[in-house]
Amino acid sequence: MYLGGLLGPFGAGVVVAMLPELAATYGTSPAGAASSLTVYLVPFAAIMLVSGTLGERWGVVRTLRVAYAAYAATALLALVAPWFWLFLTARGLQGAANAFITPLLLAQLAAVTPRDRLGRSLGLFAAMQALGHTTAPLVGGLAAELSWPWAFAGIAVTALALAAAPLPAAPGQAEAGPRADWRSVVRPSVVPGVLVLVGWGCLAGLSFLVAFRLEDVFGLSSGPRGLALTAFGAAGFLTARLSGAFADRFGPVVALVTGLLGGGAVVALLGLAGSLPVLVAAWAIGGVVAQLISVGTNTLVITRAGTARNGAISVVQALRFLGMACSPLAFTGLYHADPRLGFLVPAAVLVLATPILVRAR
Repeated sequence: MYLGGLLGPFGAGVVVAMLPELAATYGTSPAGAASSLTVYLVPFAAIMLVSGTLGERWGVVRTLRVAYAAYAATALLALVAPWFWLFLTARGLQGAANAFITPLLLAQLAAVTPRDRLGRSLGLFAAMQALGHTTAPLVGGLAAELSWPWAFAGIAVTALALAAAPLPAAPGQAEAGPRADWRSVVRPSVVPGVLVLVGWGCLAGLSFLVAFRLEDVFGLSSGPRGLALTAFGAAGFLTARLSGAFADRFGPVVALVTGLLGGGAVVALLGLAGSLPVLVAAWAIGGVVAQLISVGTNTLVITRAGTARNGAISVVQALRFLGMACSPLAFTGLYHADPRLGFLVPAAVLVLATPILVRAR
C-alpha cells in the first residue's frame, strides 16, 4: 500500500535534474524542457478531481491494477520517444494513469486505520512520497550522466511489480460502490484543497527553480544537482512519521499553520542564500515543513469528509499537484527577471495563506 505512494512524486520529479539534457536531446529551450513537468501534472491534477469517485464506483482494486499497468506502458513510451511532442504525450498519459493511484491508496489507508493513529499512518505514506521526491532527482540526474531515457525503465519496472501485487480490498469492502454525492465530495475539501495547492505550488513545486539556481549560481552538473535536490525528499522521509505524530497530538490545523509559516521562511532563504551548504540545508528544511502541510491537509479532509472520503481526498490531491503543475508557469518568468523575486513571491504567498485556515476553523 505504501510503496505506491512513490510513483506520483517520482514520476513527476524524475525530469527535474535532467532538464538541460532533455533540452539538448530534443533541441528545445530550458523552459520547453521544464514543460515536461507541467504536462505530467496538469492531467494528473485534473483527472484526480474525479478519479477517487470513479475508482470507488469501478472498484478500488480493479482500478489500481489497470492504472499501474497503464503507468508502466506510458513510461516505456517516454523511454523510446524520438520526438519531443511524443515524449510530452507520454508524460501526459503517465500523469493521467497516476491520477487513479495516489488518491485511492490514501482513501484505502484511511479505511483500514484507527482514527487515533491516522496521522502516523498518513505520515508513513507521506514518507514514501518524500522518498519518491528524494530518489527522483537522484535517479534522473545519474541517468542523465549516462543516458536519461533509462530513468523511465526503472519507473516501468516498479509499476509492473505493483500491478503484479495489487492492493487487497479492506474488510467488508465491495468490489464496486454506489454513486457518490458530488456536493458531499467538494464541500469538505475546499479549505484543505486551497491550502495544499498553495503549499505545494509555492514549496515542493519550486524544485525546478532550485535546480536552475544550483546550475546558474554554483555551476553544478546534472549528477551533483540531482544529489543536492534529494535533500528535500530525504529530510521529508526521515521526519514524516514525526509530522504525523505532531498532527495526532496537536491537531491538523496546528500542523498546517506550522508548515505554511515555516515554508515561507524556507523559501525566502532559498532565494537569498549565497552559499551552497546554506541553500541545500534550507531545501532540506523545506522537506520537513512540506510534510506538515501534507499530513495536516490529508488528516483534515479525512476527518471532515465522512462517507465521501474517497472523492474528497481525490479533489485535495488534485489541487496539490495542480499547484506543482502551475509553479513553473507562475515563477519561471519571475526567476529570470530576478532570481530573488522567483523565491520571495511564493514565500509571501505561503505566509498570506495562513489566515484562510484560521478563519475556517
